[in-house]
Amino acid sequence: MGFCNSSTRESAAGTGRASGTPAVSTPNPEPRTPNPESRIPPSAPRQLAAEAASPGDSALRLPPSAFRLLIDPPAARAWNMAVDEALLEAAATEGRPTLRFYQWQEPTLSLGYFQEYEDRRRHAASAGCPTVRRTSGGGAILHDRELTYSLAVPEGHPLVADRLRTYRVIHESLIDALSGWGIEATLYTCGMAAADRASIRPQPGSAVPQCTEEPQPGRQPFLCFQRRSLGDVLAGGVKIAGSAQHRRRGAVLQHGSVLLARSAAAPELDGLKDRTDKSIAVDKLIEAWLERLAEVLAVEWRISALSGDDRRRATALDSEKYSTAAWTKNRGRR
Repeated sequence: MGFCNSSTRESAAGTGRASGTPAVSTPNPEPRTPNPESRIPPSAPRQLAAEAASPGDSALRLPPSAFRLLIDPPAARAWNMAVDEALLEAAATEGRPTLRFYQWQEPTLSLGYFQEYEDRRRHAASAGCPTVRRTSGGGAILHDRELTYSLAVPEGHPLVADRLRTYRVIHESLIDALSGWGIEATLYTCGMAAADRASIRPQPGSAVPQCTEEPQPGRQPFLCFQRRSLGDVLAGGVKIAGSAQHRRRGAVLQHGSVLLARSAAAPELDGLKDRTDKSIAVDKLIEAWLERLAEVLAVEWRISALSGDDRRRATALDSEKYSTAAWTKNRGRR
């Protein structure tokens, strides 16, 4: 999800997770629950894998220095967004921090929360791709040859006390991980924004790069990877990673995308392979990234699957929200 970190969406709404999760008559057939060890990075401690919760176990309780880790197989559009929201709710109600890596079953376009659905027509190359709407802001993402992550953390955790710090920690650890392949990546800075302003001739009404984390006035490019905001990750002269947040009472969700290679559904966007000639396997990138994050955050990863409560809540969110035209086209407005 090369989400745009200039758009942090805050919500004063409650978590939406009741003490008794409503039953759902038809279970979601799309997600495939993997063996918790099936895609675990080789260097992950084996004892952590042995402690992984089974899909039906909702009693997992983590010490303050531990994060639950989910590494999911490719899944459908609505399910991916539903799981992220279910993890956000779990972070708020149970104080459970979770890091999740995932991919998509087919090339999918995700819209930022504030984007108009009609603007989807501005991108002809992805016209045949299914569409989903995120709860976070920013531009549209074409999820295909990329890796998506999400981080759901209780609001009292020091990692999310400052939203820019959260972006920096995640993105700088990615930069360190990429250096293992000899890739020189960097954060987008105020100095770069100033240079970009001096070098472009904006069209009337269009946005120009500013040294700010706030949404910029003017018409933004439809695709998030064509926008630049402070803290984005650049390599080979292009944006290859970005993130966005959704803050609600009790917890913070940050999710983002690393663009690994160009997609036929977004041919204007180069990825790491196109700019660096480096082909990085997803599991190897996850492994290296986890090592860097563990060092920076001083945490250990507790490899897990979705708990029973999380799965039931995600199933409800899938069918009642993310699979509906009302949400995708109108942000839930009828």
